[in-house]
Amino acid sequence: MGQLEATSVAFRDLREFISFVEQRGQLNRVRTGVSPELEITEITDRVVKSGGPALFFEKVTGYSMPVVTNLLGTEQRMAWALGVDTLDGLGDKVRGLLKFVQEPLPSSMMDKLKVLGALAEISSYAPKSVSKGASQEVVLTDDASLKRLPVLKCWPLDGGPFITLPLVITKDPQTGKRNVGMYRMQVYDARTAGLHWHAHKDAAAHYRHTEEKKQPMPVAVALGTDPATIYAATAPLPLGMDELFFSGFLRGSGVEMVKAKTVDLEVPANAEIILEGYVDPD
Repeated sequence: MGQLEATSVAFRDLREFISFVEQRGQLNRVRTGVSPELEITEITDRVVKSGGPALFFEKVTGYSMPVVTNLLGTEQRMAWALGVDTLDGLGDKVRGLLKFVQEPLPSSMMDKLKVLGALAEISSYAPKSVSKGASQEVVLTDDASLKRLPVLKCWPLDGGPFITLPLVITKDPQTGKRNVGMYRMQVYDARTAGLHWHAHKDAAAHYRHTEEKKQPMPVAVALGTDPATIYAATAPLPLGMDELFFSGFLRGSGVEMVKAKTVDLEVPANAEIILEGYVDPD
């Protein structure tokens, strides 16, 4: 059976990774006020194309919340985010995992014992339910507003500001199976956003199953999670593999999850922000 190898550096949350990148001289803090409408993305576009550092905008015009961009903008930072020295190393790790889950069960006693050890290791990568988390330290309900967030408008002809790195969490009402996908969101107003998913995506299938019941579909959106979980939401995983399990494998430890406040979903306990709501079938 294949050997499993987990990451040697696990970032528990986004702040740990930002600190790691800054300590290695690859993050610049921008202390001048910058607008989230076109200006931040114009500056970031130039820096990305030059292979430059991550950018931490401390003063976003009109908002009390900072913005970080280009954290994963080079191969080296991407490798650090996933706990490897090079991205070639990531490929080796993932191939080891896929080989293990796809191999037939062994027949010899020694091989069976090896598999039991690997299964015990695998169980440590599964998401872990916890009772509380940093993502719920401040809870806004009636006064919750998307306008509190410094969402960027990237291009002059965009229809509005877009959340471009959201982890959208849904659940199939038929099977209960969770999906974590990255589907950009256009902010329409203080309480409403559009979710962009293609017909073949898992979340779209969850919506169709919910629509058949003529019920709203619960949705949670995590913003600012640890980098392995961000990557896992974009990864082309084998059918049936949980994105959060894959993140746990990359991190070497399970992602901590906490029950959402207003919807029947679990959300990353250490995310910066959680949005909770629903998609209306009408």
